[in-house]
Amino acid sequence: MGEMPITLKGTADGILLKPRVENWAVVLDAVEDALIDGGSFFRGGRLILDVGARELSAEQLNAMRVLLTRYGIELWAVLSDDEQTVHLARSHGLLTRIPKRTEPKHTLIETAPPELQAVFVHRTLRSGQTIRFPGHVTLVGDVNPGAEIVAGGNILVWGTLRGVAHAGAFGDETAVICALVLQPSQIRIAGFIGRSPEKSTRRVPRPEIAKVEDGQIVVEAWNSKRG
Repeated sequence: MGEMPITLKGTADGILLKPRVENWAVVLDAVEDALIDGGSFFRGGRLILDVGARELSAEQLNAMRVLLTRYGIELWAVLSDDEQTVHLARSHGLLTRIPKRTEPKHTLIETAPPELQAVFVHRTLRSGQTIRFPGHVTLVGDVNPGAEIVAGGNILVWGTLRGVAHAGAFGDETAVICALVLQPSQIRIAGFIGRSPEKSTRRVPRPEIAKVEDGQIVVEAWNSKRG
């Protein structure tokens, strides 16, 4: 599988988008695919575009802004090492640096950034039901066919996973999907899609973990030793 055109990551300040290819049309297509897949996950949020040393043209910036607006997302900031791009972003009223957060001196509880947050759900997901969360999702129960879990981080199902699971929805290829019984209709990690595994011939299903290795999703025993 070729290089992923973009990476998306949830942060405390918004969605961080980093293009990974030079072709801007490919970048825009990848962003739109992610927004369609994410559905209401992204709507109403704000996006930080980090282009690194790339010089961004006014046409490219406007095309990105129009695309995001169509899906209800605000282009909030453009981060760049290129002076012309920084000037362009500022002329369009965009931030070029992320403001520092002012924390109270006596903070007893800190709010974790989205990629470190987690939700615990104790229920069975039935057909047509969906869980969407920007961090990790742990579900005690089953995920029936027609049900779906979409997470920005890892997905752990303490039960049988027969529906759809999409981990690393912001582009985190290190995310994993674990289940006591892993029999999904589809699994996705970042932009990688795994095939539905063939029915196991084992009498007693074993806990398994799905992860990305060498550009594809692989499944192995959950309790296997990892280096």
